[in-house]
Amino acid sequence: MGRTYLIELDHNDLGQLLEGLEMRADSWERTAHYLHCGEFPEDGIFLAEECHRPEEATDIASHYREIISKIRDQMDNQND
Repeated sequence: MGRTYLIELDHNDLGQLLEGLEMRADSWERTAHYLHCGEFPEDGIFLAEECHRPEEATDIASHYREIISKIRDQMDNQND
């Protein structure tokens, strides 16, 4: 693991950060689905991320989800 940082954000800024990460994870998950199945999302809104294999998109989406999980865990630990 690389260097670890301690970053302080207020509740609103942290919410904005998490929302952005959620959007990125969703986009990569939609891209993986499209590359795997060839189907567009049901809501019809879609802009594929740049990659060539569904596994690559899935891995990137999973990494975003891991980051989100780490942040939420730290938030929960501080709210106890």
